[in-house]
Amino acid sequence: MPQMNVNPTRMELTRLKNQLAIAVRGHGLMKDKRDELMRRFMDLIRENKELREKVEVELTEALHGVLLAHAVMSREMLEEAVMYPTRRMDIDVKMINLMSVEVPSIKYKEDDSADVSMYPYGFANTSGELDSAIARLHEILPDMLELAQVEKTCQRLADEIERTRRRVNALEYIMIPQLEETIRYITMKLDENERSTLTRLMKVKEMLQERNL
Repeated sequence: MPQMNVNPTRMELTRLKNQLAIAVRGHGLMKDKRDELMRRFMDLIRENKELREKVEVELTEALHGVLLAHAVMSREMLEEAVMYPTRRMDIDVKMINLMSVEVPSIKYKEDDSADVSMYPYGFANTSGELDSAIARLHEILPDMLELAQVEKTCQRLADEIERTRRRVNALEYIMIPQLEETIRYITMKLDENERSTLTRLMKVKEMLQERNL
C-alpha cells in the first residue's frame, strides 16, 4: 500500500494517529450498520416473497372471475359497469427513517360508508362472476399496497447496503492500511533522525572532551 505524501514530523504523526483512530472506529460502526441492514433486508425479502405469492394467487383468481364475467357479458356492458367507481380512497405516502434510509410508509383510507356500495353498478345487467371478482380485488388491495411498500423498501435498503459495503471496503483495504503505512514511515524517519541527532551530540561531546585535554 503506497504511503501518503506528508512531512515526517511529530505533529503530523499525532494527526495521522488521531485520523487512524477515527477511521478504525468508523470502520467498526459501518460494519455494524451493514450487518444490521443485511439482517433487516433479509427479513423484508422473506416478507416480500410471501406477500408476492399471496397477491399473485389472489390476482389470478380475481382475473379469472373477470374472464368469466366477460364470457357472459358483452365488452361494452362490462366496461360500462366498472367505469365510474362509487367509493373514494385516499392514499397517504410518507417517508420514514430506517437505519438512516428514507423508506416509504403507505397508508390508505377508504370511504366505507354503509350507504355506499363497493359495486359501482346495478345487479340487473351484470353477472355474479363480476361481483365475485370485484369483491376479491377489493380484498387484496391492502396486500397490494403493502407489497409495493415492502418492495420499495427492499430496493432502498439494497442501495444503502451497496453504498455501505463500498465505504467499509474503502476504509478496510485503502484508507486504514495507507494510514498505518504512513505512520510506520514517519515513526521510522523520526527514530532515524533521533539516532542521527544522538550520534552528532556524542561526536560533539567527544570533540569537546579532546579539546579540554
